[in-house]
Amino acid sequence: MELAIASAIGILTAAGVYLLLRARSFDVILGLTLLSYATNLLIFAGGRLVAGKPPVLRDGAAATLSNYADPLPQALVLTAIVIAFAMTAVSIVIAIRSRSDNDSDHVDGSRADREFRHSEQRRHAQAREAAHAASLREDEA
Repeated sequence: MELAIASAIGILTAAGVYLLLRARSFDVILGLTLLSYATNLLIFAGGRLVAGKPPVLRDGAAATLSNYADPLPQALVLTAIVIAFAMTAVSIVIAIRSRSDNDSDHVDGSRADREFRHSEQRRHAQAREAAHAASLREDEA
């Protein structure tokens, strides 16, 4: 059981880091989600996985860890799930806004930056041509 959990945590972490390093916003959001799943599994594994035992004290059973599951990892994972959902929602909103502003879903915005530089160069070239044409008209007059 421990090998399966450790393998799952490792695979989710590796896939999450790989996706985080990609240049597309959807990949980054998916990578963050996989990392949050890996973190949840890590918290569960750190809290000793126990099946079939209650996390709350009962009458008639000794108050030792052999009779109960630790409730703290369960509470931490529940909180982590809520935080991960909120983080994913904010990331999606930022990605949508970035796509609408840059006309690209690249995280670094390199395509949009290139297009902006080209449009600025075209605008400056047109302004230089207009100034040159105006100076030629003044010379002729």
